[in-house]
Amino acid sequence: MTKLKLGPLANDKPVKVTLELPAALADDLATYAQILGRDTGQPVADPMKLIVPMLERFIATDRGFAKARRSVTPDRR
Repeated sequence: MTKLKLGPLANDKPVKVTLELPAALADDLATYAQILGRDTGQPVADPMKLIVPMLERFIATDRGFAKARRSVTPDRR
């Protein structure tokens, strides 16, 4: 099993996002979705649905952001 930062996706209400991705990034996202589906046993039908949990994970693990956020909103988390 591959050690990915994302686990199975939560069954959440859909979020509509409009953005343009470079072709190489879109390909990497599709490949990530394939690997995640293989490793979790839950195929990812739409690789674009990975964008939100990836951003959430990125923000949650960014220590510099967490420190800066505390100085702006000290009562959060």
